[in-house]
Amino acid sequence: MTQKDKLIEKILSGTLDKNIDFDDLTRLLDSLSFRCRVKGDHHIYYKEGIEEIINIQPFSNNKAKPYQVKQIRLLILKYKLNSDQNE
Repeated sequence: MTQKDKLIEKILSGTLDKNIDFDDLTRLLDSLSFRCRVKGDHHIYYKEGIEEIINIQPFSNNKAKPYQVKQIRLLILKYKLNSDQNE
């Protein structure tokens, strides 16, 4: 299982939202072919075919904000953004 698969599994579990590293989350979105623009500490991700825009910022200790991890989990489920379809 790749690191990407492990991270997706961790996000989909829903029990570790407070323990997701911000850098890991940005790498995951990059690997899922999202495009990014940065304004200050806001990382704004978008992708053709996905109507939602993802706006994330680092939290304390370079962790992702739990509610933003939840938003990304919902997008992964809604659009079936798993590693099998995006490799």
